[in-house]
Amino acid sequence: MWGDVDKDEPFTIGRSQVSTADAATHRMTIVRDGRSTTVPATLGDDEHPSWGGTMVIMSKERVTHMNSQTVGLGSEYDIPAAPHAMRLTRSGTYVHGNYWYRRDLFGKANTSHGCVSLKDVEGGSDTSVAGSFFNSSLIGDVVTVVNTKEKTVAPDNGLSGWNLLWATW
Repeated sequence: MWGDVDKDEPFTIGRSQVSTADAATHRMTIVRDGRSTTVPATLGDDEHPSWGGTMVIMSKERVTHMNSQTVGLGSEYDIPAAPHAMRLTRSGTYVHGNYWYRRDLFGKANTSHGCVSLKDVEGGSDTSVAGSFFNSSLIGDVVTVVNTKEKTVAPDNGLSGWNLLWATW
């Protein structure tokens, strides 16, 4: 601060949560205040790989309607009530709960259309993997996707400026 007053202002930095979704291991590691938890996940399949790079949770919705026509994928899916949805990009990438996949695919295969999907139940459950992640996450938390076949998300596709080289900035 500039001026002619010398004043101390106390402030508190909130908790830290950074998550890394790994397309190769089909897992997401959540590091919160130095403590690590790993959960099974499914990311984008070979035809629709997840964006790589660092993204930020832009919004949270307990339930959202996911329709493939809104993201240019024709009529591949129409899920009227996807639970625990956290938007990562303007183009439609989310971390969200998933109850429509066979449970044994989580942690074993990538089957989504680019999102990071976590186990959930129809209607969403606060005790599911997705519900727990949703409840522990804040808008502004960082989610990084690694080992994907897709390129790094563009810096202007959501709050993805983390992917812009400092020299370019």
